[in-house]
Amino acid sequence: MPIIPDAKDWTWVLSRPCNECGFDASAVTPSTVPGSVENMLPRWRAVLRRPDVAERPNDSTWSALEYACHVRDVFNLFDRRLNLMLTDDDAKFDDWDQDRTAVESDYANAEPALVGAELTAEGEQVAASFARVNESEWGRTGLRSNGSEFTVLTLAQYFLHDVTHHLVDVDG
Repeated sequence: MPIIPDAKDWTWVLSRPCNECGFDASAVTPSTVPGSVENMLPRWRAVLRRPDVAERPNDSTWSALEYACHVRDVFNLFDRRLNLMLTDDDAKFDDWDQDRTAVESDYANAEPALVGAELTAEGEQVAASFARVNESEWGRTGLRSNGSEFTVLTLAQYFLHDVTHHLVDVDG
């Protein structure tokens, strides 16, 4: 059964802590992202070893496996967006429909061990990309198609909230 798409604009996490997961974006800089991502990778791999990893807790919530596939793809997406911001002045981001991707990529039937390997590789890649950001680049900008503007700093904060929040979603 398809999940009802989340249509919330989560950019509010840039101005106040998230009540659902406790994340506080004000403590994040691009230089803190690599360690945070690297620390969560073993937790994601542990989640993917659970016997019930592919079971949805209810009809309106992704399984831990589907969340892991999403996080793998978020790692890849934000790596591309970060690198675009670092190379293009006033970068523009292509739309990404996460819910369509989940269906088209068949997240629900993915192989957990393969997802773990891919999530690790993508996580290490995005961590390395954030590690290369110089403080002088934190103000470079990018624009989402809905008009939300990010700097490299706010992109780092928004990104880290997303992947942290989903780890909390799956009790990882």
